[in-house]
Amino acid sequence: MPDAQWTDVGNVEDLKTKPLQQVLCGTTPIALTYKDGAFNAISGVCNHVGGPLGEGTLDGDYVVCPWHYWKFHHKTGRGEPGYEQDQVPSYETKIENGRLYVDLSSATKRTKQAHKPHPLARPIIRLAGPIRVVGISTTVMTAGHPRYSGSDALLETALGHARSELHLETQCIKLRDLSFRACEGYYSKSAQACTWPCSITQMDSTDQLDRVYEAIVHWADVILIATPIRWGNASSLYYKMVERMNCIQNQETIANKHLLKNKVAAFIIMGGQDNVQGVAGQLMTFFSEVGCQFPQFPFIAHSRGWSAEDMERNVLEVQNSRELRDGARALVARAADMAKLMVGGQLPEHPLARGGRKAHQLDSEPTG
Repeated sequence: MPDAQWTDVGNVEDLKTKPLQQVLCGTTPIALTYKDGAFNAISGVCNHVGGPLGEGTLDGDYVVCPWHYWKFHHKTGRGEPGYEQDQVPSYETKIENGRLYVDLSSATKRTKQAHKPHPLARPIIRLAGPIRVVGISTTVMTAGHPRYSGSDALLETALGHARSELHLETQCIKLRDLSFRACEGYYSKSAQACTWPCSITQMDSTDQLDRVYEAIVHWADVILIATPIRWGNASSLYYKMVERMNCIQNQETIANKHLLKNKVAAFIIMGGQDNVQGVAGQLMTFFSEVGCQFPQFPFIAHSRGWSAEDMERNVLEVQNSRELRDGARALVARAADMAKLMVGGQLPEHPLARGGRKAHQLDSEPTG
């Protein structure tokens, strides 16, 4: 039996004011609870990805991790029913002279229940075959009552050309057909709380954005985004999707893991009103941040200007425009050509130096 290591945590009366709090015993984080007139202490580090248990909430007898809501009994450290093998250490406590002490030497064993990895977490291996193009429609419309969409029509033209003339593999994902939750800000809790696969995807088997993740991370070489212009911006569904892609960009920052390796992005931007270049700039900024390359002339667009509110005429112009359809075909061809260079290894890889993303030790220089 190891010698007791009683560590003074603090004044009992002060500690009683909170049912759950994170305290330090030396350098050991402890989730301290005060419930039913008694103190109990378990590890402050969650088994999942190290979330701070003491900063969570108390749900009955269970401490709930603030990052991903894993639960551990406030006395024993055992997981909730069905997950009892997930156990964090628990510690003995005592009160002397109005002070609370925790015995670090009394820690029970941390055990982790085996969890099957999410299918998206598998290694990224490009299988042999032709260039693969995923088209993603971000247009919103009424379910069961489709209307004409210029961005959808040109996306279909591009994908059809890729299949029939370029002999590429294609798939089309319409975000409006998927049921998926908005980003819930796990990154705002901690960089480590935003995981790959997405925290929501891991917790909610009914969330259908996994189809987008599967396509862009594991399958496609070319990502072709089609969006209308809405109040000078890309569509609301586009933003709902890319906010959920923070888990991809975050891997660059915290793990130096490049999930979108050798990927090419290109864009179809359609609007009755103006701001094509502003929308293109946002799209290109985001996809460059997740590591995609662009072909020459990486987008096609159509807009009749700020005062063009006669949408019927706008629709007719798009429907009757041979130039736009030719442009869509040429866009996917340029993107596929760039992807061939990348997949074939003809573009050299360079080490990633994430300027502004990490703290780097700089060599000081003499100043005189």
